Amino acid sequence: MAKSGSSWTNEMMQEVGTRHATLEGAGDLDGTMATLVEVPVYEFWPMGKKMVGGDRVRRYYEHLIKDFIPNQIDYTLIEETLSPGALSQEYVIRINGPNGPESHRVLGVLYAAKDSPGLLGGERIWGSEEFLRQMIGPIWDELETIED
Repeated sequence: MAKSGSSWTNEMMQEVGTRHATLEGAGDLDGTMATLVEVPVYEFWPMGKKMVGGDRVRRYYEHLIKDFIPNQIDYTLIEETLSPGALSQEYVIRINGPNGPESHRVLGVLYAAKDSPGLLGGERIWGSEEFLRQMIGPIWDELETIED
């Protein structure tokens, strides 16, 4: 099996990963989606859940941009790790919770599409179930269990 992003370089991964994150943060839904393959896969750990496909991922980003990001107080990038196949970013994200501000540690790994240079195959995100339920919103009930 070929590695994810086997024809990518560090520079390519840095560019598309940074562009994706910048567009997402700016609330540019179409621009964010344009950085992804047609059928992206987003995995959520440690729950072992995933969403597959452009429609679900688009609806996830609609919720993220409209509801979740405005509820963020701030975030701090703790560490970033780069390889030709992935850009990993660890954050502390503070949000307005039901009982006041909450801090959550989150790790997001954007990964290169092995057959589509210049596009991301999706993302693998680690966080608490409480946090991920808020971030994913109404798509949560549509998540599939990861079998492998």
